[in-house]
Amino acid sequence: MRNAEATRERILEAAMAEFSTYGIAGARVDRIAKTAGCNKNLIYIYFKNKESLFSTILQKHLPRVYEDVAFTAEDLPGYAARVFDFAMTNPDLMRLMAWFSLEQKVDSPAERTTAHDEKVAALLKAQSAGQVGTAFSPSFLLNAIMVLASAWTATNPFGPSLNPDAAKNPDALRNAIVRAVSLIANDKKVDN
Repeated sequence: MRNAEATRERILEAAMAEFSTYGIAGARVDRIAKTAGCNKNLIYIYFKNKESLFSTILQKHLPRVYEDVAFTAEDLPGYAARVFDFAMTNPDLMRLMAWFSLEQKVDSPAERTTAHDEKVAALLKAQSAGQVGTAFSPSFLLNAIMVLASAWTATNPFGPSLNPDAAKNPDALRNAIVRAVSLIANDKKVDN
């Protein structure tokens, strides 16, 4: 039993590397098996198919985003800094999430939807309490923060390719993101 669990963990580790590099369509079960040091058929026994294995990887690693990056509606600049730090230090997970978004071959984990909905509700509450500006809807504000905070990851087609030197000074980049989020989050509603 212990050997089976160790093999399963080796498969999951190899699959994380494979999927974050190639996505679902480009990933090869034979490469995962070779990297994990197991028989290819064993992967199908444990996980049924490649999509199920990808879902398992996503379910295993996606909670890190919610658990490791505390959300604080009353301190959105601080949250943006934490997201930035997480995104820059977890490129494999950022690539995995990018592949998930691009390929849409598996359903979004329920935890992802729940976490998003909870953040939007907290933002709405913070807006109602006057802690956050109301120029933008909570959903737009949350998406804008996530995009800004992850703009210089390797998965973004603009930040690293259009301004590669910015990532050489992560402290300055983090400070600029914090300032931008502060301006966006504290902006008062303006009539057009």
